[in-house]
Amino acid sequence: MNTIFRKSMLSIAGLAFAGGVFAGPIAAHANPVDAKPAAAAVQTAAPKPQGDQSHIDLNGEQTANAKAIIAATKKAGLPERAAVISIATSLQESKLENLGHLGDMNDHDSLGLFQQRPSSGWGTPEQITDPEYSTTAFLKGLRQVDGWQDMPLTDAAQTVQVSAYPDAYAQWEQQATDLVAHNWNS
Repeated sequence: MNTIFRKSMLSIAGLAFAGGVFAGPIAAHANPVDAKPAAAAVQTAAPKPQGDQSHIDLNGEQTANAKAIIAATKKAGLPERAAVISIATSLQESKLENLGHLGDMNDHDSLGLFQQRPSSGWGTPEQITDPEYSTTAFLKGLRQVDGWQDMPLTDAAQTVQVSAYPDAYAQWEQQATDLVAHNWNS
């Protein structure tokens, strides 16, 4: 049984148990006419950030890039969690800077907010350095990850990015969550 499915089933069983323990005595005396389906009351929360968290102070350009990622996520019709994963990924890959070719410091032909590579099919250099395009390309990859909404951020990001440092995305989850919370409705 795969780990994600097993954890999901254990979470559901835990919710069912907790609901029975805490609501059981009250529910036994409830009027069935007024009862609402239990599924409607269940809210899913974003997972807690994993491990030690990093934080950087953002300049105007970095803040504008975070807002561009949020706008592209909304335009794609995806939820806030997708924006959190995208921003955390960009924080790890470029510190939210739209990087061009860095000469000898360049990691192969990686460019833009997500360090996407033209040679790997992400798009042309001009496309990859366009924040809306690069975010949309990242989100397209994210949508292809089964269960991305419920998996740890670092696993979702790594499945799309295929980084040499798969656990590095987790350290940016809190800052990404804060950025999305602050800018989603603005």
